[in-house]
Amino acid sequence: MGRRKHTSGTTVSPILFTIPQVAVTLSLGRTKVYELIKYEGLPTVTFGSAIRVPVASLERWLEQREKGRIA
Repeated sequence: MGRRKHTSGTTVSPILFTIPQVAVTLSLGRTKVYELIKYEGLPTVTFGSAIRVPVASLERWLEQREKGRIA
């Protein structure tokens, strides 16, 4: 998934995505991401009103969806 340069010059991989970052990653719109959260169990964590999607959970969720379609 995405990587960012840290101010010290080291590369840091995010562990949490914002909703817009999830939308870009999945090539979907923000509204669809919110639907996936509400109706299809896309995992989130919240910090006050801020909603974030853990990258590792997103990857596992996608793997489970893929397995469900194959079976």
